[in-house]
Amino acid sequence: MELFGWQIDRILFSIAIFMFFQFFRVFFRKIILGIASKITKKTKTTFDDDLLEAIKKPMDFIFIVVGLNFAVAVLELPKGADEFLNNLIRSGFAFSIFWALFNIIDLLSDMIHKFATKFGKVLSSDIENFIVKFLKFIVLSIGFISILQEWGYNISGFLASLGLIGMAFALAAKDTAANLFGSLVIFTDRPFKIGDWIKTPNVEGTIEEIGIRSTRVRTFAQALVTVPNAVLANSAILNWSRMGKRRIKMKIGLTYSTTRSQLERIVSDIRDMLIDHQEIHQETIHVYFTDFDDSSLGIFCYFFTNTTNWGKYMETREDVNLKIMKIVEDNGSSFAFPSRSIYLESNDGNNTIM
Repeated sequence: MELFGWQIDRILFSIAIFMFFQFFRVFFRKIILGIASKITKKTKTTFDDDLLEAIKKPMDFIFIVVGLNFAVAVLELPKGADEFLNNLIRSGFAFSIFWALFNIIDLLSDMIHKFATKFGKVLSSDIENFIVKFLKFIVLSIGFISILQEWGYNISGFLASLGLIGMAFALAAKDTAANLFGSLVIFTDRPFKIGDWIKTPNVEGTIEEIGIRSTRVRTFAQALVTVPNAVLANSAILNWSRMGKRRIKMKIGLTYSTTRSQLERIVSDIRDMLIDHQEIHQETIHVYFTDFDDSSLGIFCYFFTNTTNWGKYMETREDVNLKIMKIVEDNGSSFAFPSRSIYLESNDGNNTIM
């Protein structure tokens, strides 16, 4: 029996096949996946639960595609319509597979997070987002090319055109690409983290935010400077926060009226004071009488503070300076200042000192 040139029995059989797969789709979703869901809930990890949830909809869709495939096979369609439906079905298969892969990438975020924390907890979120977005872009690109290939498009020509477009885009967005690679250098080398005090040839301040394209630095004048990562990656970065100790280097000048014994006691007292000081790093302490300067006897002092905090460092330095002043005063000496003696010779042969 025919209707408009179509055999009704084939149409009914095709519809029956399609409806059977839809019934089996519901059965699979309710029974099979329901049992699998109960099993995964008993495990200690949530990864299998999330994985099952990620592939549910793609698997549900693939039953529709499979049912349509068998239903079309029963019908005797014209060549053009048959070819169109076959391309559509193959595209549906490809779409289902890449849909599942796209959903699974989100599940890898935990694994990526563990990997990213190796670069430091502060930078991990940026690395994680970048990797996830990059993987999604790869899946979407391959899926799109695979579907185009099913429809008979020349992929090589398409890729060649993409290459030309990519070259033009790269030339137009070379600064953005440079910043992207600069961010990768920062993420891998970790020259600083949020909260660090850094100094570069262009800016000095505290790191406030590290992004994919740029890094924000809060200067000590409270101005916010946005520095492209490409600039930071190619700059010498002085990270003050990474110091384990902070240096103090000074030279003390005493008057030439200071005797040898006074000078020896002053050097010894300064050295003992630094050794007993709780805020002074004990590995490197150098205090020596080194120079006969034009206007003073020079004592060289070289040591480090335990703290790297700027405010605490200044407090320690002030305390050391006051203690040195007391040591000099207690030993009966005084600090020298630049001076010059002028000798005037009179006619009577007497010299006058000014």
